[in-house]
Formats: sequence, C-alpha cells, structure tokens
Amino acid sequence: MDDTTRAQIRREMRARRAALPPADRITAADGLAEQLVQLAEWHVDQRIAGYWAVNGEMLLHRAAAACERRRAQWYLPRLDGDTLRFAPWRIGDPLSPNGYGIPEPAVPLPQCASPDALELVLVPLVAFDRRGGRLGAGAGFYDRAFAFLNTGERPREPLLVGVGFAFQEVEAITPAPWDVRMDFVCTERELIDCNGEGEGRAS
Repeated sequence: MDDTTRAQIRREMRARRAALPPADRITAADGLAEQLVQLAEWHVDQRIAGYWAVNGEMLLHRAAAACERRRAQWYLPRLDGDTLRFAPWRIGDPLSPNGYGIPEPAVPLPQCASPDALELVLVPLVAFDRRGGRLGAGAGFYDRAFAFLNTGERPREPLLVGVGFAFQEVEAITPAPWDVRMDFVCTERELIDCNGEGEGRAS
C-alpha cells in the first residue's frame, strides 16, 4: 500500500465519518460501549487511556464514564513537542486546545504518564483491517509512542484497542515499517481479536 493509496483511504473514510448524522454518532458510541465490555481487561485495568474525539471520530463519553464509575484512571493524550504523553483526566476537568486544535487536559507535563505506564489504550483510527493494521491521521504520534511494542511478543501492556466505526474496515492494510499493530479493534458492532484469527465477537 503506497502513500497515494493511504491518502485516498483517509479522504474517503473522513468524508464518510463527517457525513454521519449526530443521532447515528450517539447510537454508535452506545454500541461501542456495549462491545467493550467483552474485553476482560476493560473490567480490571486501572490505567486506561482514551482520546478526545474530533473530526467525526467515535465518541468515548460512555467509556470515560464507565472508567470513572469503577474508579479506574482515565487518561487523555497530551502533546509534548512531537511526543505523546497521557494526562490524567476526570469528567469536568479543564481542557485546552493544543497546536492542532485538539482539546487536552490542562495538566503539567511532569504529572503525565509515559506510554509504557498504561495498561490499556483506546486508539483512534481512520481505517483498519482484521489483522490489527491501522491507518491513523497520518502524523505518526501513536506509532512513535508505542514503537516499543514492536519488539518482543504481543499481546503485552499496554493493550492497544483500535476504535472506529464498522464502515472503516478495509480488506488489508500493508504495514509500513513504523506501524504498530492493534491487539483488538472495537466498533459499534463487534470486538475483533487481532491476536487470533481476526474473527469478531459480535453481541
């Protein structure tokens, strides 16, 4: 898969995402929350990172609320130059836009967690395949942050769960050398185990 193909997929998926009516976004977010409960780690891990949805990404408000109810720590990405760190955040805490206009917690960088300190990470995606291939926004922040997972056996902490709409699935994504594979992909319809045969667990 060359850069031109990747760019075309990104354009098509972003357009489809942007065209979703608000009611469909809420319904999909509810479906995602129902699928996440199939993941055993979702119920026990204490250091879980999500993201603040922008540009039509899957909403995670129900996921954040579920973590708060069971007193797990929810983290949001916080940029440190070209490095991704993760700031603790609770519903209602202040947010400030970063250089890309994405809201992030107003937390000093020394209080942020490094990627290897997390247990589970919900990763936004633009497209995915059932083997854990992911196309992100293109800036490479997540691939750089979790590059250490490309050495050694998987799965291991943090567990990476790509999050997106079911229509963002493509047949295959040819990985670039720097790409980091997802352990699972969760959509509003199913939880896909990418460490196995890539078969979903729909409920």
